[in-house]
Amino acid sequence: MTMSILEIGGVKATALADQFKTPLYVYDQQHIEQTLATFVDRFKSTQFSTQIIYASKAFQAIYLLNLVAEYGLGLDVVTGGELFVATQSNMPRNRIYFHGNNKSLEELDLAFKWGVQHIICDNVMELEVIGQLAQKYQQEMNIMLRLNVGIEAHTHEYIITSHIDSKFGFAWESEECRKCLDLLANNPYLKLEGIHSHIGSQIFDLTAWYASIDKLVTYLKAFNEPLVLNIGGGFGIQYTAADQPLDLGESLTSLISYVEKALAEQQVTISKLMIEPGRSLVGNAGSTLYTVGYQKQTPEKLYYFVDGGMSDNLRPSLYQAKYACDIANRMDAPKTEKVTVAGKCCESGDILIEACLLPVASQGDLLVTYATGAYGYSMSNQYNKNVTPAVVFVKDGIAHEVIRRQTFEDLLHYEVTEKKKRGFKNDV
Repeated sequence: MTMSILEIGGVKATALADQFKTPLYVYDQQHIEQTLATFVDRFKSTQFSTQIIYASKAFQAIYLLNLVAEYGLGLDVVTGGELFVATQSNMPRNRIYFHGNNKSLEELDLAFKWGVQHIICDNVMELEVIGQLAQKYQQEMNIMLRLNVGIEAHTHEYIITSHIDSKFGFAWESEECRKCLDLLANNPYLKLEGIHSHIGSQIFDLTAWYASIDKLVTYLKAFNEPLVLNIGGGFGIQYTAADQPLDLGESLTSLISYVEKALAEQQVTISKLMIEPGRSLVGNAGSTLYTVGYQKQTPEKLYYFVDGGMSDNLRPSLYQAKYACDIANRMDAPKTEKVTVAGKCCESGDILIEACLLPVASQGDLLVTYATGAYGYSMSNQYNKNVTPAVVFVKDGIAHEVIRRQTFEDLLHYEVTEKKKRGFKNDV
């Protein structure tokens, strides 16, 4: 009997696994392109310009950044490393926005040297440093203030970013905000570009977003000229059948309409409206392929062990994220087994999926977990010296390797051996 094999972008999962080994991150490029087109088509207004900023923390690779740039998006980076990779892509420097709550002096200095024109300021100490660098280089910098509006999205505690004691941003009414406005007013090289807020991730209800917009628009009344309004990101995606994501196109239209209405009610104008999707652009486009290894029956659980785990998908261990899966080389086999899918890392918490229904599997079968396109590769690690998997983009029956699989030799790349040893002598 011939079993049905999962295809991604017109390529069989078994062929991908044979060519690139497992674990393997696989992206359906057409899915990403369709999502990009939806954002571009629906995030528009006749009353103000709009800009979509891809939050690269979800997944960053030069191949993807080139695709994002091609669709006219900007880019959100949060570290010097993300900034460096961005500068190696086709993303125009004037569409890069530098985020982060603790940008180092070195990172901010690089932002000036590498032609970044937009920095989202998270606190007054940071703005003081930016001001000093701007004067040093006699170079203007556009500043967006990250405001904490005190509105919480109904998501996991660790991905709520705008409650009153969040590490991100500051309140409009705070002394911190007043000091930032004073610094901006007194430094000729710093220009207040706009205000920004991000209330959380994996959002399935626009109500909190609307409330955030209401507050932000009220704050804009304090300024004499139109500014940029950046409403952050946060659209949820479907990880399991329990998730009910919003219709993306309808939600984008609703947000535009709500901003237009709020501006009219407050008699405020803006120069531009920005949104920062990350997960919703790439999450459902990505899957991870694993090879099933040993199995074990305990008194209460049947384990299927796979050749990856928390080293390639940290989210289940980090904040109990849920995923769906299948046996990719036998998609039509009856699901008769209640299984816990566990990784190979030396941690009891290395569990990818609890209590899922799967077919009876054999060693060597291929298991796929869905919706790993966001925060899979970007959160990957080398715990237990696991090598980082390859990343492939697939479209129209062609698989394109965009990041190669690490080798064991790569694990030694930064080791300081006797031949490479360096140091200093403490003469004190």
